[in-house]
Amino acid sequence: MPPVVTALRRFPNPRLTGIGAGLFASLTMFVLACLDRLLFDSSELVYGLLFLPVSALTALWVRPADLVTAPISVPIAFAVGVFPISGGSSGFGGQTMALVTALAVHAGWLYGGTLIAGLIASVRKVRHMRARRRYLALQGRTGEGAGGAGGTGKARRPVARGPQKVAGAAARAAGPAERPRADGPAERPRADGPAERPRADGPAERPRASR
Repeated sequence: MPPVVTALRRFPNPRLTGIGAGLFASLTMFVLACLDRLLFDSSELVYGLLFLPVSALTALWVRPADLVTAPISVPIAFAVGVFPISGGSSGFGGQTMALVTALAVHAGWLYGGTLIAGLIASVRKVRHMRARRRYLALQGRTGEGAGGAGGTGKARRPVARGPQKVAGAAARAAGPAERPRADGPAERPRADGPAERPRADGPAERPRASR
């Protein structure tokens, strides 16, 4: 592995949100502009050269979901950082005019940094989309392989059925059960005739009392 790649991998590789990347770029450019004013007497060349790597780092460190915010955060950071080196007179109007003039003078650096951030964000977006497409294709092939090995690819869970449900299913599969039918209405047993009461041969004789 080349030593340059090894050295680059040792650098921090954070994943910032869109707001986090904007704050990072703005604070970094403001601090660098203050150092430029103290050390290099508000040099436009120094500020512009420092703005380019900050733009690249902002586009590299933003997370893939917020790549679109990188080209937007960089111009805002440039405007925030250019304020200390604008050199305007006292008063709000003088400061505003100096800021607008500095932005117009430094427009080349502004466009250059924004272009770098946009190119890096676009390349990262394309690579992320390709990696996602390969991952989905690999998942689809894995699913097809599992389906070919197992038949349908989906394991069916055995359904536990109770004895009554099993018996009912077997009865439905065999067909409707035939009920025994009687040839006619059930006949009730009839007596041969009315019960005959025993009759005496004659009227019962009363016992007579002896005289």
